[in-house]
Amino acid sequence: MASVLVVEDDQFVRSALIRHLTEAAHLVRSVGTALEALREVAHFRFDVVILDLGLPDLDGAEALKMLRGITDVPVIVATARDDETEIVRLLNDGADDYLTKPFSVEHLSARMAAVLRRARSAGEAPPSREIRVGGLAIDPLRRQAELDGVRLDLTRREFDLLAFLAGRPGVVVPRKELLAEVWQQSYGDDQTIDVHLSWLRRKLGETAARPRYLHTLRGVGVKLEPPGAEPPR
Repeated sequence: MASVLVVEDDQFVRSALIRHLTEAAHLVRSVGTALEALREVAHFRFDVVILDLGLPDLDGAEALKMLRGITDVPVIVATARDDETEIVRLLNDGADDYLTKPFSVEHLSARMAAVLRRARSAGEAPPSREIRVGGLAIDPLRRQAELDGVRLDLTRREFDLLAFLAGRPGVVVPRKELLAEVWQQSYGDDQTIDVHLSWLRRKLGETAARPRYLHTLRGVGVKLEPPGAEPPR
């Protein structure tokens, strides 16, 4: 059972979500505007927020930024926008996951379960051992990463992805394993992984065509190894 805030201005969609979540034994509160959502999270504790982007008073993307300013509650964005640039922006602005409308209640349930598992895992004590790979230094306890002595500004998911790969230097990790271990999902599309890899590469000063640390083996998986190691074939 989880405490869920539904932020949706369409009364039909809102009622359907409330009914489904309540039948699944979740505690549900709902609002129809961004300002109401901000008031809710300021006064109540939620396990997850389902945030529609098409709100009447404020664009959902702006609402997401404001939510992130006052809480770290997991946020699943519900959007009719399927543009990759928009999705990347939302993930980097603090969304934990997204669903493209229309979506099934089963799909929502699966994404909620994955987000809640990640949130619980994040609350567990991480290993204290610092991870070093080449010029990368990753501190799981403080959730900080540096490259050649310069601190990296990473989102939560970018840090989790980097730390997971760095903990297995030189090992090719299948995408299915990344979904299971980093995203806590048993299935999903590759776009989520590609988006985070792309932004992580930028922050590491590399590209997919000219990798330094992150190497993608098409159809196999991803591995992290220090510059100068034998490139993948």
